[in-house]
Amino acid sequence: MEQLTGNVERITFRSEDTFYSVVRLRCRGQRDLVTAVGTFPQLSVGETLQMQGEWTLHPEYGRQFKVESYLAIAPATLTGLVKYLGSGLVKGVGPVTAERIVDHFGLDTLDVLEQNPERLTEVPKLGPAKAAAIGEAFAEQTEIRDMMIFLQGHGVLPGYAARIYRHYGSEARQVIEENPYRLADEVFGVGFKTADRLAQALGIAPESQERLIAGIKYALSQLADAGHTSFPLEDFLPEAAAILEVDAELLPAACAVLEQQKEVFLMEVNGQTVIYLAPFFYAEQGVARRLNLLAQEPRQLELDLGLEQELAVLEQQQRLRLASEQREALVTALQHGVTVITGGPGTGKTTIVRSLLQLMADRQRHVLLAAPTGRAAKRMSETTGTEAKTIHRLLEYTFIEGQGMAFGRNEDNPLEADVVILDEASMIDILLMYHFLKAIPAGCQLVLVGDIDQLPSVGPGNVLRDIIASQVIPTVRLKTIFRQAGQSMIVVNAHRVNEGEFPYLNVKGKDFFYIEEAEPLKILDAVVELCRQRLPSAYGYHPFEDIQVLTPMRRTPIGVDNLNIELQRSLNPASAQKTEIKQGFQHFRLGDKVMQIRNNYKKQVFNGDIGRIHTIDTEERELGVAFPEGRFERLVSYDFTELDELTLAYAISVHKSQGSEYPVIVMPVSTQHYIMLQRNLLYTAITRARRQVVLVGTKKAIALAVKNNQVEARHTLLEWRLRNDP
Repeated sequence: MEQLTGNVERITFRSEDTFYSVVRLRCRGQRDLVTAVGTFPQLSVGETLQMQGEWTLHPEYGRQFKVESYLAIAPATLTGLVKYLGSGLVKGVGPVTAERIVDHFGLDTLDVLEQNPERLTEVPKLGPAKAAAIGEAFAEQTEIRDMMIFLQGHGVLPGYAARIYRHYGSEARQVIEENPYRLADEVFGVGFKTADRLAQALGIAPESQERLIAGIKYALSQLADAGHTSFPLEDFLPEAAAILEVDAELLPAACAVLEQQKEVFLMEVNGQTVIYLAPFFYAEQGVARRLNLLAQEPRQLELDLGLEQELAVLEQQQRLRLASEQREALVTALQHGVTVITGGPGTGKTTIVRSLLQLMADRQRHVLLAAPTGRAAKRMSETTGTEAKTIHRLLEYTFIEGQGMAFGRNEDNPLEADVVILDEASMIDILLMYHFLKAIPAGCQLVLVGDIDQLPSVGPGNVLRDIIASQVIPTVRLKTIFRQAGQSMIVVNAHRVNEGEFPYLNVKGKDFFYIEEAEPLKILDAVVELCRQRLPSAYGYHPFEDIQVLTPMRRTPIGVDNLNIELQRSLNPASAQKTEIKQGFQHFRLGDKVMQIRNNYKKQVFNGDIGRIHTIDTEERELGVAFPEGRFERLVSYDFTELDELTLAYAISVHKSQGSEYPVIVMPVSTQHYIMLQRNLLYTAITRARRQVVLVGTKKAIALAVKNNQVEARHTLLEWRLRNDP
């Protein structure tokens, strides 16, 4: 081992996940800058590193010092201090502020920041609020650095340190040492595997009860991520044992503890034992009971006596001709407590909603409109001329510090409505449906509108499909495609795909196009060129606002991740005028199209919301995203440590597109995505487009998707409960 000491001049490369870095240093006795490589949990320009390692010769980059261990020493020169403080290390301190602080305190700067941060008010142009914020940020950064070193010493990537510290504050280390498995339950992004690695490094035995309990909850949460609300116990135990690498015989005792604590529930159904995580047990039970209660509310069956005449007047007023099944849907919705109306594109679901609004207005009944996502609610507002809200906004959600999200509307404070119409009901998962139904008052009529043939909800459950399958709730299925809609190849092909028929391709003058490309890299090039040049030039579509690339998978050259890299490079290339920040493998750049990937009730942004990067402040270490909200935009601020909540959104998965509608969708269709080529996935993608669909790939891949009508099974018991619960 050799020793080398040098001042950090610049950081050439740094992975924010692993903290592997390539650093250029100025060292005594060395005329040129020296390159050092290694893992540096915390690294700032200006600081001095005392390193141990060895010299290596890289075939491409030449002589490098490979660092095995190092000690960071605060800068000993005024210039070094300015570089150090102004490097982005401390939130709120940029180069100018750093120079002012160092000019005032000189070589005592770091001592002041550590021991007497209140003295920062002595610095010219630094007010009390700014000084206090800088002092707090410096103290926090010191604790995060200590947390990084602690985690790295126990085999955990230091990148988790900031989010762990953000959650627990100064108690973080104590929490970890007492029960590291809490991290998996309580800290976003820290899963069971990371907590388990930390636990075992701290000496917790693989067969300890606390590990088995955490592992069972983790295995159940993985099943929930796959859409299941419950799972057969005989299948679950071997699966959980394999994840934990323990004997399955050890798990029933841990399950019993969890059942006693009411964190899981075991239930006998048709001679089979199933296991639930508690939230899904309560939610599924609650949804079934509340739907049954609403459905059993007595209705005035004499409503249909003058209904034919009323519908004739409605047709005249709205200048439309109702199909027989549309009439059936309206009559059913008027006569029942809960009604489901399902159908594909062009079958008149929107007409029914507009007609219901008119019929209910004639009866002086107060109607509320809702949809699961912001985009779906906006579209519902536009097509009906009546305000629609997301379910979260309808339920008046709030964020309570230390407690999390809560809904202002619930069983104790229900919605003030006579009728509630919920659109895009296929998207709603079991947990959100439970909260939604808790807020529906007794006697209120509920109309669920959706397309059962789309992909199921991203979250757990198969709510709409289970409700229809139960045959307990009156359901009307719309099948007639109306003449105007029938002129669109998007509508025609959506129905052809749904019926297992190959779509019509490149019909002259229509809105459904196909480009033949077999090689994935050629498909990639074609998709990028369509977004960058061909569609904007030929039709005037805006690459960001009008065109959305959808793809079945995340990985592969034509998956979400790589498409985003290539589309960003083409549509929003790097330049000196555009500030950018690196997060994992992604670069976030001013103007980028990004998507929120988790519900954040504090910021009031939700999984699937898409916006544009509006600001990047490297001094305050904050990034601002403008999210559309009605006719306006709302700017949401993210600390740099929160950027794992965002991802580029030039391309998104078909699953993430549910409930949204875009003027144009472009979709690669390749046998490389064989495992995901399913009829309902292709159908869902096609039905997201309003004006144009472009498929790029092979007819073989399209045919595979059309023929594959296997819907991934989800273990749920809502259908059974609806039939059997009182």
